Amino acid sequence: MEKTFVLAPDSFKESMSAKNACEAMERGIRKVFPESKVIQVPMADGGEGTVDALVDGINGTKIEVMVSGPIPSEKIKAYYGLLADESTAVIEMAEANGIELLAENKRNPLLTSTYGTGEMIKDALDKGVKKIIIGIGGSVTNDGGAGMAQALGVQFLDKNDKELSVGGGALSELAKVDVSTIDPRLKETEVVIASDVTNPLTGPNGASFVFGPQKGATPDMVKKLDENLVHYAAVIQKNLGIDIKDQPGSGAAGGLGAGLLVFTGAKMESGVDLVIQLTHLEEKIVQADYVFTGEGGMDFQTKFGKAPYGVAKIAKRYDKPVFACAGYIGEQVDVLYEEGMTAIFGILDQAGPLKQALQAGESNLERTVENIVRVLNVCGG
Repeated sequence: MEKTFVLAPDSFKESMSAKNACEAMERGIRKVFPESKVIQVPMADGGEGTVDALVDGINGTKIEVMVSGPIPSEKIKAYYGLLADESTAVIEMAEANGIELLAENKRNPLLTSTYGTGEMIKDALDKGVKKIIIGIGGSVTNDGGAGMAQALGVQFLDKNDKELSVGGGALSELAKVDVSTIDPRLKETEVVIASDVTNPLTGPNGASFVFGPQKGATPDMVKKLDENLVHYAAVIQKNLGIDIKDQPGSGAAGGLGAGLLVFTGAKMESGVDLVIQLTHLEEKIVQADYVFTGEGGMDFQTKFGKAPYGVAKIAKRYDKPVFACAGYIGEQVDVLYEEGMTAIFGILDQAGPLKQALQAGESNLERTVENIVRVLNVCGG
């Protein structure tokens, strides 16, 4: 009897995209069940790979655009996704202002800006979209989303009514926020932040203290950046009547969460839940005999908003077996068995250098899935 497999992996970072992972899994399955029905549903959790997963999963289009990079004077080529109905855009802020775009010795969150992210939003508005989904993981910025807002027409003025320069360091000079010139199309556009980060904008659990050091901030810079965001929030409250400082998620991406909430009227949703909804994963899992998922690494943190956990939750609802594959398996992974995972498999075939493992990712995943399916076949699958 023909079996139906639903393949819903996340990307394996630096090794293969979610789409590539789906294809490797399918090759492994077809070596054992050549006539089976295989449904590929590339997954993501709102971070890196979300645009690719949705474009690949629901026949979208990639739109290339030249924007300001993390250092605004440097232009870079970025892209975002336009979904099949052409009324929804999917943007990853890391495409324009991500940490991987700057060498470690050039990272300085006093200077880096989200301006390029605002330029991507503006380009999507130019395409006539009515909904924008924005993933905000992997930033190298700490400007509270001010750069993004400047690109969309918001004016940040000093005490002499002069426009502030961009970057987290300039916010100490902020005296007034003027939204009268913001792009009016934002009022007619639904903006959704795909993020599971719950950190507030400021304080010991805020954007600067928690995420600043990985973006190149020294301890003195962290203190300065946090003071600047406290001041930024106070001016926003004074001018716009919005108290953003302690709102959960406002500290995501160096405060870009705050900027989006204040200036675009965005709402925050779980990244993986958004992808599940847009790809209609649930109705596909209903048809499945077996579900396969995976990502580069799995451990107890997978339970906190990662794609394989989201997939397992849906499969558990319909009592479908779920097999997960990972490049490495970390601590306390057994907690996932209670959440719907049937079994979790490491895909490495031998000990060796990381670079070698990343290069062999697709063949290792294909072989692992083939072996799982061979067992299923012997057991009457």
